Amino acid sequence: MFGEDRADEQLERYHAVEPLLETGGDRTYREVMSAAMAELGAPEGERDALARALPSWQPHPEVRAALEAARARAWKLAILSNTDRDFIEASMEQIGVPFELAIVASEIGSYKPGHAHWERFFEQADVSRDRHVHVAQSHFHDIVPASELGLRSVWINRYGERHEPAPTRELPDVSRLPETLDELVAA
Repeated sequence: MFGEDRADEQLERYHAVEPLLETGGDRTYREVMSAAMAELGAPEGERDALARALPSWQPHPEVRAALEAARARAWKLAILSNTDRDFIEASMEQIGVPFELAIVASEIGSYKPGHAHWERFFEQADVSRDRHVHVAQSHFHDIVPASELGLRSVWINRYGERHEPAPTRELPDVSRLPETLDELVAA
């Protein structure tokens, strides 16, 4: 939409604007995305382009097999997402692996890195904190709050970024996730 020559700059701006728009938790994620696109200068008729596209986004190629392997090892899967129910339902369908629970921002009135997702998770899930491992790609939204909550975490760091605090483990993709989860809980 903004041209290939501006894509990196606009993505960086989007990542700066999005958390500000999520403050207070009163907007749906659809509204957050549209407002962020407006901030980036998208034409009025294209501000909902991300919301229209998101349900068709495909998971990374290794995701399904890794999650199936984790389930085969008796891991239960839950999603704590900064999104709306219809978006996460579409994503779960694309992934094609069952999840026991999905907690979404628009239903709890809070966006990560706030702690409300984890509070709701521990209210609804029958799992002790010492058997929970939080797996995520976003350092800002997930790894930082998981660290604040004293939870083990696996950062899926596809872009080789460097941030603090360090996660419990770091992987370049989810292909070795099942083994990593087992190692963390056995430790």
